[in-house]
Amino acid sequence: MIIIGKKRVIKKKNSTKPSVNQKQVSNVRSLFLLVGFIICFLALLVRIGYIQFVKGAEYKENAYKQQTKSQVLASKRGTIYDSTNKILAISSSVDTISINNGNVIYNDKTEVPKEVLAEGFSEIFSLNYDDVMNTLNSSSSLITVARRVDKTAVDNLKAWMEEKGIASGINIDEDSKRTYPYNNLASNIIGFYGTDTGIDGIENSWNDELSGTPGRIVTSTNVNKQAISDENEQYIPAQNGSDLYLTIDATVQQIAEKYLEQAVIENKSNGGCVIIMKPSTGDILAEASYPTYDLNSPYTPNTAELQAVWDTLSQEEKNSALFQMWRNKPIANGYEPGSTFKIITSAIGLEENLVETDTPGDFYCAHSYHVGNYDIQCWAKNAHGSLSLRGALQNSCNPSFIQLGQRIGKERFYKYLNGFGLLGKTGVRLPGEASGYFHPYDSCGPVELATMSFGQRFTITPLQLITSVCACVNGGDLMQPRIVSKLVNPDTGVVTEVPPVKVRQVISKTTSDKIKDMMGSVVTGGTGKNAAVAGYSVGGKSGTSEPPVGKPEEGYTASFVAISPVENPEVAVLVVLYKPTSGSHQGGTVCAPVASQILSEVLPHLGITSTITSENIDKLLTVPTVTGKTLTEARKILENSGFSVILRSSADSDVTVTSQYPIAGTSLQSGSVICLYTNGSEKLQKQVPDLKGKTADQAKNSLLSVDLNISVEGEGRVVSQDVMAGTEVPEGSVITVTLKEEISGGAQ
Repeated sequence: MIIIGKKRVIKKKNSTKPSVNQKQVSNVRSLFLLVGFIICFLALLVRIGYIQFVKGAEYKENAYKQQTKSQVLASKRGTIYDSTNKILAISSSVDTISINNGNVIYNDKTEVPKEVLAEGFSEIFSLNYDDVMNTLNSSSSLITVARRVDKTAVDNLKAWMEEKGIASGINIDEDSKRTYPYNNLASNIIGFYGTDTGIDGIENSWNDELSGTPGRIVTSTNVNKQAISDENEQYIPAQNGSDLYLTIDATVQQIAEKYLEQAVIENKSNGGCVIIMKPSTGDILAEASYPTYDLNSPYTPNTAELQAVWDTLSQEEKNSALFQMWRNKPIANGYEPGSTFKIITSAIGLEENLVETDTPGDFYCAHSYHVGNYDIQCWAKNAHGSLSLRGALQNSCNPSFIQLGQRIGKERFYKYLNGFGLLGKTGVRLPGEASGYFHPYDSCGPVELATMSFGQRFTITPLQLITSVCACVNGGDLMQPRIVSKLVNPDTGVVTEVPPVKVRQVISKTTSDKIKDMMGSVVTGGTGKNAAVAGYSVGGKSGTSEPPVGKPEEGYTASFVAISPVENPEVAVLVVLYKPTSGSHQGGTVCAPVASQILSEVLPHLGITSTITSENIDKLLTVPTVTGKTLTEARKILENSGFSVILRSSADSDVTVTSQYPIAGTSLQSGSVICLYTNGSEKLQKQVPDLKGKTADQAKNSLLSVDLNISVEGEGRVVSQDVMAGTEVPEGSVITVTLKEEISGGAQ
């Protein structure tokens, strides 16, 4: 304030002019704003850089997934055929239904309630509502609702989705369903297909060839997941699996399974198996186990006994039972081959020039033979006395083969065990194959060598036995068993052959010819006579193995191996019955007739010529009188008259025939059997087989296999028989059958 004189003048402040402090505040605020802007800008740059360079690939992939639809194209699993082009396993087109969890939406982009989905799925696919709800509550991003759904159910699903206005989230993917047209046939060989791989058998061991490679289609989609045209669409075609053609013949397999089942039931056995092989190639024509299981329902118990206790078993016990049910016993279960192994011992002795087939008195049987601290018994009640090798094989004499084993010696014996492939596996391409188990070489002493020489106290598989026998009769070549003959690409038609494999030559052709001839003698005049088949030459060898030491509960194992025709074997058959308990446990009694039944149907089916023709089957011959003649004279007279002869005598060939059956004067067909008896010889009873539905040839062979004769009335197939199946009648009895032509189109 300024005072001039008495007058006071007041000067006002300028209000728009900031003070020094205000300027400073303003400058600081501006600075903060600039720094904040710079920081935000830098943060944005960092975030953009992070998204672009760090997470860019991931976000790009996620965007691609949201904007594209990838559909798997299932490859079709290859078909399995038998050797005659019958389908044994085939895949049909079906679909798998799944949902994208939490992403099933209506057209208005709202999520579909799980209750709606569960209700629809349970109704369409015949599922339990609660089970479906539990499935939908899974935390998985992709939930499988139903597998292998047929076209009708898929059409119903699509109609329901359209009705409910469901736009996306439910996937319908192409899949395939495996079916087996013959159900139980060859089940232990074929195995079955699981969710995405073969579980057992051929389905498992040939899975890579059968499965093929899936394809894929990738397309762009709109917001509703509907495909839109896109020039960048990717299509990768599926490569279908190869078709397999087996060496198995379905008809031969059916014959083997039929007679095996019948034998197991009749002999009250603890199961059994049959292998039929072509000796020259190693082709497996049939491989049967009993009991079998249904390939279309492989988790269902296969016996009434197992079904009765199934619900009481733990999961571990159930799994064990299923594995046993699926087990391919002919290749996975070892057994003691018994006297069938004498074929191998004979081949070794002949090949090493240690023995000849017909040297009189080469061996001697006093009923037992002392080795080490043991007296090893012969199976026969009486001593066989002096024998040649042929006689020893015909009579299945244990002491004779102990003596032959001693000539061979341990070193040579093991050399041939290895040569025949018995110390390892055969190499067949099937899962679960076992190898032979023998005494270790260093611990094999005189007793062990003695028991091995006649087939006891070691184990091999049935497949190993028949493979070795085939080598003995095919000229000496050990062939690898073959189960698949070729693969065919269904898309290109390219054929890949699987040729037979010769492992090595084990014995010479000369030795092989001698073995065949001796096996023929076993059937014509030894323990294998029950394996004879009218019209065919058959060779064979019976086998009976004792229970393992300390395990009497396992019982005996009976077996028989047969070949036919003897001169040039086209078929080899091995029949094994585990623990037969209905009567005899001798292989020549319980298994040889089964081999005969099988051969009587298999040989004609394979086109192998019979000496019985349509011209002579109905020709009736009159039975001559041979009582009072010596066995040698009687046999010669009857065989020259066109009959087969069965000798019921343990004496030598000079003993006189006291009776015959059928009696002299009876009219019979060519090839009928005449039973000859001497003083003290036993007249046996035979069980009449079921002949209904058979042709005249088949009925005749079935009767001859059990030493019975036939009288035929009419033409066509058997509709009745005068003696009911299962009836016991004297051997040689004549069974009259009535045949009638089948009525085409069936009966009203």
